[in-house]
Amino acid sequence: MKNRNLKQIILPLITAFIWGSAFVAQSLGAGHLEAFTFNMSRSFAAVVAIGTLLAVLRLKNGDTRSREQRRAERKDLLIGGVCCGFFLTLGSNLQQIGLEQTAAGKAAFITALYVVLVPVLGLFFHKRVALQVWISVVIAISGLYFLCMDGTSGFSVSGADLYELLCAFAFTGQILCIDHFVKKVDGIKLSCAQFIVMTVLSGIVAILRGETISAAAITECLPYILYVGAISGGIAYTLQILAQKDGDPAVVSLLLSLESFFAVVSGAIILNERLSGREYLGCALMLVAVFLSQLPEKRAKSVESTEKE
Repeated sequence: MKNRNLKQIILPLITAFIWGSAFVAQSLGAGHLEAFTFNMSRSFAAVVAIGTLLAVLRLKNGDTRSREQRRAERKDLLIGGVCCGFFLTLGSNLQQIGLEQTAAGKAAFITALYVVLVPVLGLFFHKRVALQVWISVVIAISGLYFLCMDGTSGFSVSGADLYELLCAFAFTGQILCIDHFVKKVDGIKLSCAQFIVMTVLSGIVAILRGETISAAAITECLPYILYVGAISGGIAYTLQILAQKDGDPAVVSLLLSLESFFAVVSGAIILNERLSGREYLGCALMLVAVFLSQLPEKRAKSVESTEKE
């Protein structure tokens, strides 16, 4: 039980840190490649990274399952990969397109609404959410506001804002799909499958949109693609899936929302950006929300121990 709870905290935190620190690389890469071409390239890098890991694990551990078991897993893996990959493709590209047309702070705040949408939509799948988690969600949204908004932009809804809002729904769908399928298939294989789908779908749409897929531009953008793809995509999304295997999707999504916090910190360290008092307040609120979200599990654990005694 201790290891399971620890994994639910540590893995999403590492994921959020990687996603946040990848903000600089993703922004620089956007200056070289269009949205779907960039996401096609980064997801292919993720497939290579995760596929290599799977090959090493198979050589090391082998596969002692029966033919029927492998056949059943392939079916669930195909369905899960298509569902998770579809939402991941939709969310990633909507986010990238929206960022080209609206302020980054406003886009980040709207996208981070998946923190609220995960527990709310989870209710339709009979996912109970503890009161402390709901309170944490409110605090987290308040923190994201102070962290991401600069105080100069209004809340008028533009076409780009709608892209980001749809992106939040898409990432919510991806988190809930992972929560469903990770109980049926291997988490690392599911991660690889969703990126294969994202590579194919992003490539098809890039061609249909008439984006310029230039080998020279991809080569020039390769360092950003490798970091955002292999590290932020391959490693971080795999950690997300492994965390959700034994974790509450509402709590995991709350921890993942610390991506904004780590993005601000990374910008301050790498780009020498100074944080304002408003942003420091946002960081503090986010940390309070994360710690508060763990209280239901600790209490549940205490009750469980008492019942055993």
